Amino acid sequence: MGKSDPSHDPADGYLSGQLLIAMPGIGDPRFERAVVLVCAHDEEHAMGLAVNRPVDGLHLGDLLERLDIEHGAAPVLEEPVLIGGPVERERGFVLHTDDYRNDGSLPVADGLALTATREVLELLAAGEGPRRCFMALGYAGWGAGQLEQEIRDNVWLTCPPDESLLFGDDHDHKWSQALAKLGIDPSLLTAAAGSA
Repeated sequence: MGKSDPSHDPADGYLSGQLLIAMPGIGDPRFERAVVLVCAHDEEHAMGLAVNRPVDGLHLGDLLERLDIEHGAAPVLEEPVLIGGPVERERGFVLHTDDYRNDGSLPVADGLALTATREVLELLAAGEGPRRCFMALGYAGWGAGQLEQEIRDNVWLTCPPDESLLFGDDHDHKWSQALAKLGIDPSLLTAAAGSA
């Protein structure tokens, strides 16, 4: 899907382009059983979008109507809008395959980009735009060193994403599917995390 961006190499200690899988007992109901794609991570901050939290009863077509964007009947308009995270819940983000990019698109990982412009919404309304995408309201954010500390504290597991986890419609099972990618049976996990 394109040349890898060396700035998104998990070996450098940053997790851009990786999925975070919430451990049981995370202690924050906003992230219970959450699967979050890290979209940006550096020494100063981290930002991600939950990929498995649909807003009850809100589809992309509904959101476009609220934004006065005319649309037809493209299948993507029936997709649910997701809760990306608790920060800036009124702000929208489109995570998508990188077959579409504009000047405001942020490369997330090989094959993925994030765009938060009206232009991408207008393309989706016209039945055009990226091959796969989802719309999220809000995001998850961490300050300097916070995500790294949460990883050390066993709050999150990490794994590489795939299109079915990111763009699939089985939101209720994405958490267990992400754990299965790591060979972990969710029924064997306990809320009593610790370190040896």
